[in-house]
Amino acid sequence: MADKSAIEWTDATWNPITGCSVVSPGCTNCYAMKLAGTRLKNIASRKGLTRDSKAGPVWTGEVRLNRPWLWQPFDWKKPRRIFVCAHGDLFAENVPDEWILDVFTVMAAADHHTYQVLTKRTERMREFVSRRDLLDDIYGNWYTFSGGAREVQSWPLHNVWLGTSTEDQKRADERLPELLATPAKVRFVSAEPLLGPLDISKYMRPLCDRCPPWEVPCRIGCQHCTRLDWVIVGGESGPGARPMHADWARSLRDQCVNNRVPFFFKQWGSFNQVYDREVEDPDWRRCNVVERATPNGQWLNLAGGQGFHGDRVVRVDRVAKKLAGRMLDGVEHSAMPEIAP
Repeated sequence: MADKSAIEWTDATWNPITGCSVVSPGCTNCYAMKLAGTRLKNIASRKGLTRDSKAGPVWTGEVRLNRPWLWQPFDWKKPRRIFVCAHGDLFAENVPDEWILDVFTVMAAADHHTYQVLTKRTERMREFVSRRDLLDDIYGNWYTFSGGAREVQSWPLHNVWLGTSTEDQKRADERLPELLATPAKVRFVSAEPLLGPLDISKYMRPLCDRCPPWEVPCRIGCQHCTRLDWVIVGGESGPGARPMHADWARSLRDQCVNNRVPFFFKQWGSFNQVYDREVEDPDWRRCNVVERATPNGQWLNLAGGQGFHGDRVVRVDRVAKKLAGRMLDGVEHSAMPEIAP
C-alpha cells in the first residue's frame, strides 16, 4: 500500500487483500505476481502466495487479509483516488465474502476518497454488489470500524468505481456484459496489457430508451442507463512483455471519441513503433534494413500475429518504458470521468 502511486490513473494504492490466481492471458506477466515471488517474497503480506516455475513466480491461489491495512484510508485525510487491491483481486475465488464486506464498509465509511476497484471476476462482483441485503450488511459491519454508522446518501456508493481488465476481444465479451449488469456509479475498463484488436463500442452506448444517442453521454447516475464511463489503454512492460500494435490503441481512442467516453492512454510499455511498412515503405524496399537496424525488434500485424505478413505490418523495438512514454500520435490522453454531485 502507498499513499502515492506511480500508476498514472490513480493517486494511491491500498492492499487490504493480497494474492490471486492466473485466469487469462493478461495474467502471464503480472507485475504483482512477479514482485510477490521475488523482492517481496519474505514480507508477511506476500510470503507463500507464489510458487516457483520455469516461467518465474506464479500465484498459488492463496489470498491474505492484511487486517491492519484495512484502516489505512481513515489515516489519509486528503481526498485521493485509491486503486483497491493493486496486488490481488478483491473478487478472487478464495476471498471470503466477509473480507469483501469489510473492504466495502471502509469505502463507505471513509467516503472522502474515490475508490477504483478492478477485477477479472466480473460475475462474482455482479453477484456480490447486487445483493439486496448488502447495504444492511454494510451498516451492521460499520460499527466494527467506527462504533457507529452515518447514513449512506446514495446506492450504489457514489465514491466507488467498478471496472474490469479486458486484454482481448474474448475477455471483453465475457466480462463487459457482467460489468454493465453491476450496480456502480462509474463502470470502467482497463485494456492493459492490450494483446490484440478490441471493439467495445457497443458497450459504450446507453442501453435504455431514456438516453437517446443524441444525448450521449447520459448524465452520470441515470438509474435506467448502463454504459462504460471510462476506458484505460496500455501496453505491457517488464521482462517478457508482449508488444502492442499502435492501431489497436488508436481504434479504442476513436471508439471513445465517437461515443464521448473519457479515454486514458497509460503507456506504450516496453515497445516503441519504429517502422510502419504501409506508410513508410509501400514497396517493401526497406524491410531488411529496418530488421538489421533493430535486432531486438519484432514484426507485428493488425490481427495480433507476430510476423511479417498480414495487414498493417509494423516494426516495434524493445525500449525502456520511460523512453516509450505515453503519447499517442503526439497527444497525451488523460481524460477521467466527470462525476455529477
